[in-house]
Amino acid sequence: MGKHNEFGKEGEQLAVDFLVDKGYRILHRNYRYLKAEVDIIAQKDEILAIVEVRARSNDQIIPIAETITPGKIKLLVSAADHYATENDLDVEVRFDVITILKNRKIFKIEHLESAFYHF
Repeated sequence: MGKHNEFGKEGEQLAVDFLVDKGYRILHRNYRYLKAEVDIIAQKDEILAIVEVRARSNDQIIPIAETITPGKIKLLVSAADHYATENDLDVEVRFDVITILKNRKIFKIEHLESAFYHF
């Protein structure tokens, strides 16, 4: 496994730990539907959080959250709809991004709730 893949897995685990500490229940990790993959599906109260995790070792070129393309958003929406329908969930669906900036000098985690809307 490449170093970037290892760092990505580490970032996802950091995000899971962060969400659990904030009172979320993790329902699924790496949920796949067709061509979509949702990093984390978590629930807190009546909110189903569809969470995209972005981990980087530097943030000098472009803010991490801005690396999510319209195509990725479309895939996340499709997967979220399928997950909620398949599990007969009657909850509000929210799309969040957790960004992790980590290198030798910096460790920063940020949770962007309602990072984008699906309409």
